[in-house]
Amino acid sequence: MKARKIADIAARTGELGILTRRAFLAMIAPPYEIDLWVRQMEQIGVRSLGVAGITTIFTGMVLALQTALSLPALGVKYYIGSVVSKSLVRELGPVLTALIVGGRIGSGMTAEIGTMKVTEQIDALRAMAADPVKKLVAPKLVATLVMLPALTILGDALGILGGLIVATFTLDLAPGLYVNDVLDTLNFGDICSGIAKSFFFAYFITIIGCYNGLNTTGGADGVGRATTNTVVLAAILVLISDFFLTKLFYLLP
Repeated sequence: MKARKIADIAARTGELGILTRRAFLAMIAPPYEIDLWVRQMEQIGVRSLGVAGITTIFTGMVLALQTALSLPALGVKYYIGSVVSKSLVRELGPVLTALIVGGRIGSGMTAEIGTMKVTEQIDALRAMAADPVKKLVAPKLVATLVMLPALTILGDALGILGGLIVATFTLDLAPGLYVNDVLDTLNFGDICSGIAKSFFFAYFITIIGCYNGLNTTGGADGVGRATTNTVVLAAILVLISDFFLTKLFYLLP
């Protein structure tokens, strides 16, 4: 039983690798589906602005408040900008954006493609000599690779702004002191680290969502199961990969 499970995991991993290769080849090979790319960017990125903004701005506010109130004897209040900016840009911003936005877009991808699969629309595309990976997977991969890092950058800025609001109006800290602390603490490596993570997270979310959609079986119940599997597996991959990516980026000069 255990050997069969290991073989099944290995087979699924291989299928994910094949889908990845096909998706990237379809993405770079002409003709380019620019209209589909733009449409997906609007659905994946623009429509996720609200949830990404709310998540990160309140994370920054909570982080600032909790840090100042938990360690008052150490004078951490005057280093709130350092704590909030470093934590958000390197870790919390990319991870929370990937988890919240990824849950939304990953489930949407699986539901859309899975519904097409169980209603035989995927087979219809193949019958018309159209590649489903080119038409369905590649535009979603392009859009997520572009928009998730953009949402992460915006989320980082909003989170730092949330910390500024709390530091100024709740902790009576001068805005200039907070901003100078942020600028002195953040460096180019911190920003690049967070953005680079978001590219990996975007890949995991898209490839898992599309793979589960393309392999959906069992009608409406199957679509529901595939959607649930996407949200759970994408979140697990984001958290596991974050650990290894953090170690990697700290090792790099």
